[in-house]
Parts: sequence; structure tokens; C-alpha cells
Amino acid sequence: MKTLEMFGWLSIARLGFIQACMGAIVVVTTSTLNRIMVVELALPALLPGFLVGFHYVVQMVRPLMGYGADQGRRCTPWMMGGMMVLAIGGLLASVSTVLMGIDLIYGIALSIVAFLCIGLGVSACGTSLLVLMSKRVPEVRRAPAATAVWMMMIVGFAVTAITVGQILDPYSPKRLIEISAYLSAAVVLITGLCLWGLEGYSSNETLIYEQLDEYEVEFISNTATVTSQKQNFKQVLASVWSEPQAKAFTVFVFLSMLAYSSQDLILEPFAGVLFGLAPGETTQLSGLHHTAVLCGMLAVAFAGMERVAGRLGSIQSWMVGGCLVSGIAMLGLCVSGIVGPPWPLKANVFLLGVANGSFSIAAIATMMRLATQDGEKRAGTRMGLWGASQAIAFGLGGLLGTGASDLAHYFVNSQGLAYACVFGFEAVMFVMSAGCAVWVGRYDKQDVSVRRQSTGRIAKELSHEY
Repeated sequence: MKTLEMFGWLSIARLGFIQACMGAIVVVTTSTLNRIMVVELALPALLPGFLVGFHYVVQMVRPLMGYGADQGRRCTPWMMGGMMVLAIGGLLASVSTVLMGIDLIYGIALSIVAFLCIGLGVSACGTSLLVLMSKRVPEVRRAPAATAVWMMMIVGFAVTAITVGQILDPYSPKRLIEISAYLSAAVVLITGLCLWGLEGYSSNETLIYEQLDEYEVEFISNTATVTSQKQNFKQVLASVWSEPQAKAFTVFVFLSMLAYSSQDLILEPFAGVLFGLAPGETTQLSGLHHTAVLCGMLAVAFAGMERVAGRLGSIQSWMVGGCLVSGIAMLGLCVSGIVGPPWPLKANVFLLGVANGSFSIAAIATMMRLATQDGEKRAGTRMGLWGASQAIAFGLGGLLGTGASDLAHYFVNSQGLAYACVFGFEAVMFVMSAGCAVWVGRYDKQDVSVRRQSTGRIAKELSHEY
């Protein structure tokens, strides 16, 4: 008989290191290799764009990965296995890039295999990491925990990009493969050390809970009391999709992430064309946006801390408010496209970043809560469904943003008005996302009494059984 232990900050930090390891592999494949293909090998920019988009398409398997973790009842094997596949994919991506300089066809073929591995690895490791957090991080700690883990991923991006950039100069194919090999070995080793003894038990073993309070529904496992017949993946996915709240949250994730990612590739060109900013200045503007995103994340983390929880608004209100303010900021960019340089562009972009960061972390905290709201047996499938929705949105975001921009420029003579049309469309998506967030919250109010009755019944059955 074992007692379920919630994660403390040390355990959360270990998960953060794993997230940073994923970021370290991904940033090399999406930035460093991208640059080498376009500059050193003089290949069309469409090629790395296709490969990055392909790895997002592969992540549609996330629900299947989550279902597999649900069946095994443990997240550790999926996280470790996913990181190993991701590391192999990262190494193959570097090898394929070098091979492109020798034989383009074979190089592209190998790169497709590499990015397939990257998509599978991210899906398995990333989905299971979120599932484990949803099961073992208390609700009052979820927003700060999500912020800490995602900030460590960003640190992984930055540290790896800077370090690899310094070591890789001067560039040589041999040096690229060596760096990639060492990086892949390092992330697998670090992940193994971080996972050692972290999960601590097999979910197939019986668990007794020391207390049943506001967390009881989220952390009660559906164990031997009411065992249902095992369902296959299609049945489980259909069952999860039939849950109104899960469906509402899936739509929210898709719309909000689509709007979030659509502006990434057009913000800098917009600032250069309409405001006359130099390339360095537009890069600084992008950096300002990312800094503001971190500020928004930290604000939600502070609002979600135990001592101030509820005083600065609920996670639900931050999620809705973040989407609405993002929409307002996008409307500001619409106006700036028409008004031009007199508009305070930097302040507008900073507001957009803060709003983006706040709703994204609030959404992750909500995701962890909803995944285990009705027990843990389908937590992985739910998390996988939402992860796939996010991946599809990110994959479409860049295409939609740039495509809509080109289309608007084709039909509208004024460049400012063309950009305003695109930003206006994104503002509408953010407002629709806020509506979906409200929709998600309404199901919480409807289900609270049902969940309390269910908790009492399950606790009573557990006490009789053991």
C-alpha cells in the first residue's frame, strides 16, 4: 500500500531540465540547420520550411502516444524513449544536412526520416511530461510550475543556440556532426538522470490518498474499484472527443495557438515596410515581444502562487483576459498599419507579448487540470489530443500568416491596409479563443456538484476495498 506524493519544486525542476533538453535538440534543427541549408548550401528556404512543417504534421500522433502512456500507466518509459528518438533524429538531421552538400536527393530523403524521428520524439516525451505534471503537481502550484518548466525550455533554446553558434565557428561539416553527436548524447544522459526515481511507483499498484479536499477529483486514480473493459485507441479517442469540455478546450487551443503563431513571420516585415526599421531594429522588436511574453508568464505564475491564489484573479480569468487583450493589441496593430509611424509600435508589441504569455501559461495550467479531472486513466489521451491541436495550429500558423499577407497584398494596393487586414483576422481569432475559454469555464461550474458526489463515492469504495 503506497501513498501518492505530489511533486515539490525539485521534482518540477527536473522536469524543466527535460523540457530544456527537448528545446536544445529542436532549436538546432530549426535554426542552425536552417541557416546552413540556406546560406552555406544555397538551397531554397522552402526546404527547411517544409521539414519544420513536416515535424509538426507528425505530431498528430500525440493522442496515440498519450493513449499508450495511459495503457502502461507510467510516463517515464515514454519520456525516456521519446528523448532517445528525438536525439537520434537531431543527429540524423545534421548528417542529412551534410549529405545534401554531396548528394541532394539522398540528403533530403534522410532529412525526412530525421524530422519524422524529431516529431515522434517530441510527441512521446512532451505529451508524457505534461501528463506526469498533471498527475503529480497540485493545482495551486500548476501555473508557477508551468512557467518554470517553459522558461527552462526557453533557456535551453538560448544556451544551446549561443553555445553551438560559438563552437561551430568556423563551420565545417565534420564539426557540425560532432557537435550534434555530443549534444544528442548529453540530452539523453541528462534526461536519464532527471527521470531516475522521479515517478517513483507503478500506477498499476494500489494507491491510498491521505486527504480528500479540493484536489481529490484530480488525483484519484480509477483503480480496482470500478474497472471498465479496455477500449482500443479509436474508442478512447472518440470517448474523449465526446466530452463537451475536452472538445471546447481543443477548439480553444487550436484557435489561440493559430492566432499566436500567425503573427510570428509577418511582424518583422511589417515593422520594416511600414515603420522603416532596419533589420537589426526589427530583430530587437521581436526580442521585445519575447521578453514581454516572459513577463506575462511570470505574472500568471505569481497570480497562481499559493499565498496569492485567487487574489489577483483565477487562472480562468487570466486565460480569457489574455486572449481578449491579445485581440485588442492586434487591433492596435491594425490601426498602426493605417496610421503609420506616429503609432507607438513598441508599446503595442509589448502589450501583445504580455497578453500572449499570460493566456498561454494559464492555458497550460488549465490543460493539466482538465487532463486528470475525471481520473487518470485517459489523461494521456486528452493531453495528446490538445498537443496535436497545438501542433497543427503552429504548423498552419506560419503558412496562414504569410499566405494571408501575400493574398492581402495582391488584392489591396496599400501595404498598410493589407497588413491591417491580416492583423484584424488574427484579432478575430483571439476574440473567438476568449469565447471558447469562457465555454470551458462554464462546464466547470456545471460539473462541480457531480464531481463532489463522484469523489465521495470513489473514496467510500476505496475505504471498503482496502
